Amino acid sequence: MVHGLTPLTSRLRVGLCALVLLCASAAAQAPADVRVALVIGNAAYPDGAALGNPGNDAAAMATALKGLGFKVVELRDGKRDQMAQAIVTVRDQLQGKQGVGMLYYAGHGVQYDWRNFMVPVDARLNDAADIPEQTVEVGGVLDAFKAAGNRLNLVVLDACRDNPFDNQLATKGLAPVDAPPGTYMAFATTPGNVAADGDEQSANGLYTRFLLQELQKPLARVEDVFKRVRLKVRLHSEGRQIPSDSSNLDEAFSFVTGFAKADPEGASQRQQRYEAEKAAWDRIKASQQAADFFGFLQRYPNGFISEMAQFRADQLQRPQLVAQRRRDGIATLPSGTNRYALGDQFTLVTTDLLTGIERRNVQKVTFADDNRVEINGGATVYDQMGALIRDDSGIKDPPTLMVPADISLGKRWRATFVNRIAGFDARVSLDFKTIALEDLDIPGARIKTYKVAIDGFVHLGGMGGHFTGTLWIEPTTMRLVRYDRMLRGGNRIADASSQVVVDYFPAPR
Repeated sequence: MVHGLTPLTSRLRVGLCALVLLCASAAAQAPADVRVALVIGNAAYPDGAALGNPGNDAAAMATALKGLGFKVVELRDGKRDQMAQAIVTVRDQLQGKQGVGMLYYAGHGVQYDWRNFMVPVDARLNDAADIPEQTVEVGGVLDAFKAAGNRLNLVVLDACRDNPFDNQLATKGLAPVDAPPGTYMAFATTPGNVAADGDEQSANGLYTRFLLQELQKPLARVEDVFKRVRLKVRLHSEGRQIPSDSSNLDEAFSFVTGFAKADPEGASQRQQRYEAEKAAWDRIKASQQAADFFGFLQRYPNGFISEMAQFRADQLQRPQLVAQRRRDGIATLPSGTNRYALGDQFTLVTTDLLTGIERRNVQKVTFADDNRVEINGGATVYDQMGALIRDDSGIKDPPTLMVPADISLGKRWRATFVNRIAGFDARVSLDFKTIALEDLDIPGARIKTYKVAIDGFVHLGGMGGHFTGTLWIEPTTMRLVRYDRMLRGGNRIADASSQVVVDYFPAPR
């Protein structure tokens, strides 16, 4: 792994110094938003394909969602025509209301031609060509939600259960997909894998059992709910089942309180939350026990330091499942995989956009173990995730996170840290969102990258600056290949630069 693109170089240090001179209730209530959920549980399949728990799962989920203010359209052991009609019914109930649409499906699911299908109980799949004709495509539900003009869509697929159709007619498990805008998609397991239907201790499938538990917790944001479910399923199954998700939300939403207000918290509240999380992180960051990091993630599933905790947990207890490649061939380096090796070398080209001056610096990994990576004899120090610990502009606490544990379209994360600069403590808070998958031209090559937008603030002394930028991340190595940034103090640009990695020579792995 090679990064080499630092958020606070000496040029930014000068810019920062210049800025100094520039001068709810937990009880379920009737929600304000319109909420309609389609809940389907298919179990009574013929010819030895019957499942034990989807009927129980659907009944329990329908009850839980009604308690959270959803109007529920429920279908058990649905035939294809019944499922199609139920989708139309939900679309019509949501039409023009800017509401929240949800699909929960438990039962058999298959993928075919990179599309995911729910299997009705009357399907008779003798040939792969039967799949589009006799099943119901998940994309059709998304199309119905889009036609209704929903403000938010939630799709939960506990549909990867050990499947008699797998390896005969279609690829095992469900296909990886990117959630459309305004949509959160949750899968019971990793794409290309299967999920457990349950065990003797529960009347529900493994994934749904823990989802029902998390839905009872007040105020949790939707992303937090599903991240906690993911952790519980992973731990209970001892890594044999790891749920996945795809998020492309622009608004925070809680099952209890609904949509967050435009300004849900002030700077002081955010700082208090950060300090509490940082104190918890400091207590475990040197641990060699994966359980400590899983426990941290249960408390802070989408916090300021959660990506580093996820990476460290995966280092110590590597996931056993292998995700299916995407249709476009992209395979992301798994979380927990070391991103640097001794001898990695690259050239960093930095252009000052204010003066046009260009600098080229060769960067070489001169030390690397599982926790610490040194560039050019320690001039720059990272951890194995690529979080910046120290460079010529000072020490970062916690390390500055520019590349997350894993990446997908719509992925969000944060980097909040203190940068100590010549006796000054600069507080930096950055928000990241993956906004596109695009080809990037760099000297000598065109590569597929994820494009990431950055927005945040830098506070130094009594002054502050607005920080914006763009990253391009190459997913197969999770290396940062380009980084553009700008720091403004009022109407004045304090720093603007672009960095590109060229001539990357990885050491033999």
